[in-house]
Amino acid sequence: MKMRKYGLYGVVLLFIAFLFIYPLDAYVSKPGGAYELSPIVEVENGDEDDVGAFSLMTIAIGKATPFSYVAATFSDKMKILPVHKVRREGENDEEYNVRQKKLMSDSHFNAITTAFKKVGIPVEIKYDGVFVMSVLPGGAAEGKLKSGDKIREVDGVHLHEVGQFANLISSKEKGDHLTVLVERDDELNEVELTVGEIPNSEGRIGLGVQFQEDRELKTEPAVTIHTADIGGPSAGLMFTLEIMNQLMEEDLTKGYNIAGTGEMLADGTVGRIGGADFKVIAADREDVEIFFAPDDDLPQNVRELNPGIMTNYEEAVKTAKKIGTKMKIVPVKTIDDALAYLESLEPK
Repeated sequence: MKMRKYGLYGVVLLFIAFLFIYPLDAYVSKPGGAYELSPIVEVENGDEDDVGAFSLMTIAIGKATPFSYVAATFSDKMKILPVHKVRREGENDEEYNVRQKKLMSDSHFNAITTAFKKVGIPVEIKYDGVFVMSVLPGGAAEGKLKSGDKIREVDGVHLHEVGQFANLISSKEKGDHLTVLVERDDELNEVELTVGEIPNSEGRIGLGVQFQEDRELKTEPAVTIHTADIGGPSAGLMFTLEIMNQLMEEDLTKGYNIAGTGEMLADGTVGRIGGADFKVIAADREDVEIFFAPDDDLPQNVRELNPGIMTNYEEAVKTAKKIGTKMKIVPVKTIDDALAYLESLEPK
């Protein structure tokens, strides 16, 4: 009897473990948190006596389990995301995480350059190698390079110009050997590669890597942004506002608790992001008073092909009404829209 009883307990424990641990081929997202930016963004000798606060918002995304999948089906504060809505085709979890970190890094770059431009301070930009986003299975670099690597040299030629890497590789023929200097985990190593056909490319020749030219930014005063555990580009707008707030003597917040979301593009446009609805829920939970939401343009043909699709602003307003928040939802197409709204605010 005791053995049977223990066996039954074991089956129950295994079933519970299956419900809460077994990963499904899907993701579940839910509201994340609000992170005040003054401790995250450091401008050397920047203004620190502001009364209000700018905050970035996050959503939580994780692999679905049987339990979380069922819970999300019946909850309006959880959402099931198919794999193709999270990862690109052929992208594994490691490559996804690397891409998210790179998007965050690019967000830092655009936020700093935009903020300094707005306050009239020049910045110095130089190109600094290429960043490996992913390695194609069956390509020349498979097993030798990996996502997250930075290629600094090709056959002894230092990469410091736009288009230089692509030009050097395109000059090679199938079977040619080359040596790349790779930075990985703060160490430099030479890697030997043989140029071959790029998988599924109709005979094109190359290394079989997806890459992005990397850039190094130098500013005076120096800016440091601490976001080791956060990925993606959606904090760009709020980074820009916080950097400007520390560069300027005036308090852009006017004493309010302000949050928002939106990618900061190089031309000052605030780009569309995912999870605007959950970020509104999280912001309301943190007593945010003003929330900036991208007022992205959705052409009519896009709306026709995607019935029910909404701009980030429309989605944010709908969620705000649903939860009954008093938080003000403000539409922004550009950084100038956000600054104009802040300028019009009466100090709290």
